[in-house]
Amino acid sequence: MSQRNNDRPGVQGSQTGRARYQPQEIEPKWQRFWLEHKTFRAEVDYTQPKYYILDMFPYPSAAGLHVGHPEGYTATDILARYKRMRGFTVLHPMGWDAFGLPAEQYAIETGTHPRVTTARNIATFRRQIQALGFSYDWAREVSTCDPAYYRWTQWIFLKLYDRGLAYLADVPVNWCPALGTVLANEEVIDGKSERGGYEVIRKPMRQWMLRITAYAERLLAGLDQLDWPENVKEMQRNWIGRSEGARIRFRLCQPDGTPLPEAEAFFDVFTTRPDTLFGATYCVLAPEHPLVDRVTTPEHRAAVEAYREDALRKSDLARTELVKEKTGVDTGGYALNPVTGQAIPIWVADYVLITYGTGAIMAVPGGDQRDWEFARRYGLPIIEVVQGGDMDKEAYVGDGPHVNSGFLDGLNVADAKRKMIAWLEEHGQGEGTVTYKLRDWLFSRQRYWGEPFPILYVDGQPKPLDPNDLPVLLPEVECFKPTGTGEPPLAAVLSWVETTDPATGKPAKR
Repeated sequence: MSQRNNDRPGVQGSQTGRARYQPQEIEPKWQRFWLEHKTFRAEVDYTQPKYYILDMFPYPSAAGLHVGHPEGYTATDILARYKRMRGFTVLHPMGWDAFGLPAEQYAIETGTHPRVTTARNIATFRRQIQALGFSYDWAREVSTCDPAYYRWTQWIFLKLYDRGLAYLADVPVNWCPALGTVLANEEVIDGKSERGGYEVIRKPMRQWMLRITAYAERLLAGLDQLDWPENVKEMQRNWIGRSEGARIRFRLCQPDGTPLPEAEAFFDVFTTRPDTLFGATYCVLAPEHPLVDRVTTPEHRAAVEAYREDALRKSDLARTELVKEKTGVDTGGYALNPVTGQAIPIWVADYVLITYGTGAIMAVPGGDQRDWEFARRYGLPIIEVVQGGDMDKEAYVGDGPHVNSGFLDGLNVADAKRKMIAWLEEHGQGEGTVTYKLRDWLFSRQRYWGEPFPILYVDGQPKPLDPNDLPVLLPEVECFKPTGTGEPPLAAVLSWVETTDPATGKPAKR
């Protein structure tokens, strides 16, 4: 028996006569066999049940696989093999998330074109993954930087555009001049880029956006159908952040309460507690709010501009940390409380985000702890609006009868909300509404290494390409470094930028 085992590839006899597995011999043998014979090829067979298993495509970094890759791929491979043994035709492909900032930054650091470094890194990843023996259908390998693949990325974008789900907007973004690109909030730590530690500032830029907010309610409802841990689903609900309340209009006014005559001299706030409007003693605008310049008086301008400059260097996460001490500056401007008719001061504070709600809040120190702390720090009035707390110690956020609230006095919170919303709608001062923390997805393109947008600009207006004209190929360039201005490197390739609209023959730009 021992002699026979010794004759088998990958098996050696031990002193006790038992076979010992030799992976360095037997694994390459069978991996070659699987590749040559396409063992895991998912053939079209309508007589068998089908099963699709898709791993998250890895980014092919120069470092190669890390331990987290085989950990996840082992789990899906177990399922793939199990389903095959149960008679399923299993489609289990592998691919490469090859476009994007990491690949381009590595190319810049090494001075090698990203096409070259990406192809080299993919070859390394492929070799390492194949050496692990996973049962992938390599005939269906894809790479996101392959025109055969990204033509469908562009096709999807056109479908989104046709349905109003992709649009251009001027939005404040985390701009990193050194990296030459926009960063997500999660990529900014203490005002620095996570990659490289470069300075990041807030800057308004024209960006393509994907309207994920159109699906907010469907995303919430769909969570109930998922077999996920409840704590994970709750995190998703908080991320979507559905809030019911009211949108209330505040008119700009003089310190004596005289409304300003301009038709556009107003701002809206969203609040989940419209019942506390009688206790709104000041308003706060985000530093990026377009009305800040309009409401700031000359004697307050220097302080406001210095504060705004400082806020530009903070991420949204840093600005809204619960433990962060709330700061702000007085603009010298005033707004009219629509229910009391009194002029209340307008402040600027970085804990108010232009990307959430309306970028403005009404502050009710008697009913919100954050507003209470801010009011105590800056000597602003605090009015009790719901009975039950001690205004000298903290804000009261519980239920109880309303006080100092005119026609709401004596009502509990739920009834007072309904009555105030009815009053706002009757008097044209606001309306009941729903809002979400969820923001539309920013689809940034300040870099070279990414699929081009399938959009032409004819007479200065965006025009989608015909799907038959896809793909729009990424041109070869010698200089792929970021410009530092927000313009992508492709903007300098005039032979590519300046083109003709195939539908009309008019001059066009990409």
